[in-house]
Amino acid sequence: MVLQTSRRSLLKAAAGVAVLPALPSVAQASAAAAFKHPGLLHTQADFDRIAAGVQAGAQPYKAGWEKLVANGRSRSTWKARPLETVVRGGTGQNYPQLYNDIHAAYQNALRWKISGEKAHGDAARDILNAWSGTLKAITGNADRFLAAGIYGYQAANAAELMRGYAGFDVERFQKMLLNVFYPVNDSFLRNHNGACITNYWANWDLCTMASVMAIGLFCDDQAKFDRAVDYFKNGKGNGSIMNAIPFLHPGGLAQWQESGRDQAHTVMGIGLIGTIAEMAWNQGADLYGYADNRIMKAAEYVAKYNLGHDVPFTTYKWGHGQNCAAREQTVISSAARGQDRPVWELLYNHYANRRGLAVPYTKAYAERVRAEGGGGDFGPNSGGFDQLGFGTLLFTRAAAGSGGSGGLLPTGVTRVLQSINLPKEGIAASGALGVLGEAVPLRIVPGLADAKGYSFMDEDGRYLRHKDYRLRFDTDNGTELFERDATFLARPGGATGRVRLESLNYPGRFIRHRHQQLWLDKAQDTSAFRADSTFRPASS
Repeated sequence: MVLQTSRRSLLKAAAGVAVLPALPSVAQASAAAAFKHPGLLHTQADFDRIAAGVQAGAQPYKAGWEKLVANGRSRSTWKARPLETVVRGGTGQNYPQLYNDIHAAYQNALRWKISGEKAHGDAARDILNAWSGTLKAITGNADRFLAAGIYGYQAANAAELMRGYAGFDVERFQKMLLNVFYPVNDSFLRNHNGACITNYWANWDLCTMASVMAIGLFCDDQAKFDRAVDYFKNGKGNGSIMNAIPFLHPGGLAQWQESGRDQAHTVMGIGLIGTIAEMAWNQGADLYGYADNRIMKAAEYVAKYNLGHDVPFTTYKWGHGQNCAAREQTVISSAARGQDRPVWELLYNHYANRRGLAVPYTKAYAERVRAEGGGGDFGPNSGGFDQLGFGTLLFTRAAAGSGGSGGLLPTGVTRVLQSINLPKEGIAASGALGVLGEAVPLRIVPGLADAKGYSFMDEDGRYLRHKDYRLRFDTDNGTELFERDATFLARPGGATGRVRLESLNYPGRFIRHRHQQLWLDKAQDTSAFRADSTFRPASS
């Protein structure tokens, strides 16, 4: 494979979108511009990493890219077929036109973001504009809720990649999501189609939650994002985490709610809950780790069984229909056991590579499906389009502690940064200013401006950054300057487990403490300066 673009043009094309300001939400959300864009399933740091890997021909990026290019929906010649009314369930079904076009928009958007090829950007824009200018309703039998959920979160993710692209009518697309998709999502979460709260399987809630979260993020509507997070934690339906994953078993396994139903829907559910967790993670909310990594334990359970191993099963009981008639499942279902879906790379790369946790069965399943394809690669029916896919290309990342600046720091973990010459103190905050004091927990993430570096986020979602050479804790304002100010390169600190943090955009200047304040100072070849600018990452 040879791309007819340089690495520099790849990164420039990808980065060009990130610095454009988000348009105001048509919902007039109180927290407009509070979210980072792009910031649903993918961030700009992700695309920088992906573009560099593809241009270098590095595996498995190369194989993932080739999988994307081979998919017919990623061709720039794809033409949309928009409908005024989408029907799923009952008579007159026509919803395949919607999911095929959404996946074509997403795949073309990916090709543009990674390669910078304008023809693919134009194709994605035109598909999205065609639908936002035409679609007025989603209807059908109860399956209309699945259509509004699955294709709602997918449409928002495709559109997020095109935010700021010339000619893309972002406000009209926001209106379509808010006026066509969201009301159906809202109705389901409120009354579950008039049925018993436990009647609908976890997938119904999960796809709806994913759509509400994605629409909230795309429309800068904090209330909708918060609603999805709250439902994930506290909802009464089967999609909330303690209902979707009702039983813990020995050996780090947790039973999925649909395991007694069939494995196709079980794997679909694992993919949906991973999608929700990834979108939340990219906005600073850790749902992956909620309830002691409960999602991870469910993924291991599902992967283990579908790889052919035995797993324990607790009898599952629930209420069915409008009157909550008693039902139960006493054994795990073997229906569709071993079915491949593109859900595993996302989960594997988060838990194993971001977090450094052992997930042997999730890893084995990711390796089995690698390189993951997307819509159209897993069958022609709707089940083959339940996930956006291409996880090998999109979610592959270096293992925690092995990438970025020589692997001196892990990412996706929380640490305090202790001073080595004043070991009872470390990097802390006094209001917005960085100081040396009782060290505060900081989540270490790939650098906002360069994935080879690091950024540090406090528990309030503020990033450590420099301004006028003082260190501060500020909320990301989405500008390229902020991202560069908040990105640091890790340098050896003179002994194992110690680091010095050099500014990305002011090379030769390091974070150091003086007079209990944190400054970005020019390096000095003295033992005093080296001690003042050296920190030890420690578990908080």
